[in-house]
Amino acid sequence: MTKRGYHHGNLRQALVDAALSLIEEKGPTGFTLSEAAKSAGVTPAAVYRHFEGREDLIVECALQGHAIFGDLMEFAYKGGQPSALQAFEATGRAYLAFARKYPGHYMAMFESGLSRHATPELARAVARSRGILEQAAEQLSEHIPEDRRPPATMFSSHIWAMSHGVVELFARGNPGGNVPFPPEDLLEAGIGIYLRGLGLVAPDK
Repeated sequence: MTKRGYHHGNLRQALVDAALSLIEEKGPTGFTLSEAAKSAGVTPAAVYRHFEGREDLIVECALQGHAIFGDLMEFAYKGGQPSALQAFEATGRAYLAFARKYPGHYMAMFESGLSRHATPELARAVARSRGILEQAAEQLSEHIPEDRRPPATMFSSHIWAMSHGVVELFARGNPGGNVPFPPEDLLEAGIGIYLRGLGLVAPDK
């Protein structure tokens, strides 16, 4: 591979793309800056023109991931259309779709140990994607009597945790167990049970 050094046309993004591939292969903490530089076809010294270190590079991977994730969640939610229930269920499916299509971003976002407050930009990106799910939960919970209505943050956190669990156990890498159901069906059934418990879905659905 030819060393292109500082003359690389878009070195910053080339390093991000290299890091994402390495994250998929080795995990967020399993690669070095030198490996990322080699994969991008530049010298290790060139990396420091754009990133202070490996964590800074992973932060950029996570930031780009949250931007994509936020767009995907917004698209799935569709402003609560065609119904609050259908829009809410669509956000759960969007979580699975994102984890499958963007595994490097997903791992940088959720498995790197980064604080969501690592940078102001990352904090805003995380708040945006979480905010869409909270908005969906709040809209749906308006159908629950106020004295039995859980806080939207708790409601959305339960669904977030369920979605993350299905991804980790059954949708990526080595599935945990020989479950004869697609991850989408597992998540949809889990959300259905949860929503029935809140009285938002009829018992026969």
